Amino acid sequence: MFDNDQGKNTGGMGAYAPAPVITPAILEQVKRTIIEPTLSGMRAEGRPYKGCLYVGLIVTGEGPRVIEYNARFGDPETQVVLPLYEGDLFELLDAACEGSISSQARVASGTRGSAVCVVLASGGYPDKYETGKVIGGLDDLAGVKGIVAFHAGTIRDKGAVVTSGGRVLGITSISDSPDLGRTIMAAYEGVRMVNFRGMHYRHDIGRKGLTGRVVSWHD
Repeated sequence: MFDNDQGKNTGGMGAYAPAPVITPAILEQVKRTIIEPTLSGMRAEGRPYKGCLYVGLIVTGEGPRVIEYNARFGDPETQVVLPLYEGDLFELLDAACEGSISSQARVASGTRGSAVCVVLASGGYPDKYETGKVIGGLDDLAGVKGIVAFHAGTIRDKGAVVTSGGRVLGITSISDSPDLGRTIMAAYEGVRMVNFRGMHYRHDIGRKGLTGRVVSWHD
């Protein structure tokens, strides 16, 4: 919830991609020890899976471990993964639903650049949180190249955009450059353009991906 992984366990407060901790060896281990056994198990139960399967993982000293499964994309992970995806998402999902994804590897292209998403939360979140707070700065933010505001807990009320949930917005910086440090800085510049009463967020999203580089992006 707070910087340095302090506070209560909540929904994701940010994400970044790519993650240097994920090496080709770890990906192969995930495929061999987690993905393939999961799919094989569902087939053995007569419930072959078709579609999007999100596997939430943590990389430990003993290797990757599963935290959760979801039959949907992850939030806010998707906000940084899909903007970097170079393939045709429709073709990829269509092939998954048809059970023919293995024969259409051409649609599963790689990724480029880097992306960082910082989640803005309502006052009080993750406990009883405030709602109905007018959100300022969105029009100005919309004009900034490479920054996207993904809405989560927002609604329109009498012409204004106001808060309606615990996690309100995901301010996301998308860059063709692999320089994660610059992308982090751009994301927080976008964050500083937005305001609503009680707004709070983590200041260290992406820091673990800098592999030893020191960058400060506090207010």
